[in-house]
Amino acid sequence: MQASVCGRNTFRLISQSRSILSQRFLSYSSSSFIKSPTSRRSWALFSAPLPIGPQTQQPGVRYLNLHEYQSQDLMQKYGINVPRHAVALTVEEAHNAAKKLFDEKEASDVVIKAQVLAGGRGRGVFDSGFRGGVHVCHSLEEVDHMAPQMLGHRLITKQTNANGAPCNALLIAERVYNRRELYVAFIMDREAQGIAFIASKRGGVSIEDVAKEDPKAIIKIPIDVRTGFTKELALDAAHKLAFHANAADVADQFQKMYQFFVEHDCTQFEINPFVETSTGKVLCLDAKLNFDSSSQFRHVDIFKLADHSEEDPREVAAQKYDLNYVGLHGNVGCLVNGAGLAMATMDVIKLKGGEPANFLDVGGSASEEQVYQALKIMAEDPSVQAILVNIFGGIMRCDIVAQGLISAVQKLDLKKPIVVRLKGTNQPIAVKLIEEARLRIVPAEDLDDAAKKAVNIANITQLAKSININVNFEL
Repeated sequence: MQASVCGRNTFRLISQSRSILSQRFLSYSSSSFIKSPTSRRSWALFSAPLPIGPQTQQPGVRYLNLHEYQSQDLMQKYGINVPRHAVALTVEEAHNAAKKLFDEKEASDVVIKAQVLAGGRGRGVFDSGFRGGVHVCHSLEEVDHMAPQMLGHRLITKQTNANGAPCNALLIAERVYNRRELYVAFIMDREAQGIAFIASKRGGVSIEDVAKEDPKAIIKIPIDVRTGFTKELALDAAHKLAFHANAADVADQFQKMYQFFVEHDCTQFEINPFVETSTGKVLCLDAKLNFDSSSQFRHVDIFKLADHSEEDPREVAAQKYDLNYVGLHGNVGCLVNGAGLAMATMDVIKLKGGEPANFLDVGGSASEEQVYQALKIMAEDPSVQAILVNIFGGIMRCDIVAQGLISAVQKLDLKKPIVVRLKGTNQPIAVKLIEEARLRIVPAEDLDDAAKKAVNIANITQLAKSININVNFEL
């Protein structure tokens, strides 16, 4: 798993400077840190001098992104203050959760929140036409009225694509009457090459706007991982945020957050807003937690909470077989070993006038099954008109790749033409195997030749389909 993550991470880090990926990622939101607009905000805010410049985290490393109710449940176990709440997967559960909160306290209000992995929920619109993903309800009747219009529908916000994100759960929480709202976060700070505590007295609003309008409103405290977030640092942070009589309690909350961050291999722990009530109690009203996917082996239970319904199904399928896959919007599918070679392959496709349909790195030791699954993903992708296989046989032998390709094409009865460029160990054997197979596999001398052939084939097929003509390639 770790090798797979490294390959995918390398691609996502390199790709920030590559225009071929901008069409895909600028509008993409999904279950991972790179797919989280809130996470992108924080990384943009803290990886460069304020005010915010072009964010550098998108697309960064792939991270696990949890729903708000999942984050609150985990935080509660660490003694971090959160409102009383419950999750509802059905209208009936929403009614029962709200009834319990109404019965337990004198206040007559509860908050109902759509659970989607995107920000801007309050101003979002459901595909049903119902407006707003966050509502204050004063009675059970209001909960019963709103829940059916939210559950099972897609919520469209400024941070989702045009289709929106599915709302399969609702968070039912007590309404908290706060005196002030703040922003608090622990993040991985590239500048300090470590963890940093970030906060602002101006919470409950867009933090990137705050940084842009008033950089001095942002408090940043680098943390030495050898000593951790000490009581002294935590108290200093509390005082800077104008906590006085309750500074010790606030500092204790900050230390618990830091402990959670470190022990769970978090890449972000963002609370917005972090509120103070009239009694001096502090609570985390909205949490955004992200976890490093490389730590999955240490946090199996947490990673089981991942919601794949908002992810690209192709990427979900690829993860099952330890493939580094990211879907794009072109028509030339790519199957390459090595993230750097994959990036170079996509660049050459662009130079030849084509558009890559995906990034797909099978790694240095791919099995026949992985090659099969990689081709299957591209075979089932209607946007892929031709497939370019570019393998450098260093760790991986070319003949093994050739055998995997031939077997996969035969099992899938693949109709899409494949252009193959193989260089390295046992290349002559691999070329001979491909020639004898007599399948729709077009050999190429080098990457330039391979990209040219793949782009031409894809363009011919695309043009024919545009006028309702089927093209059949024969070798």
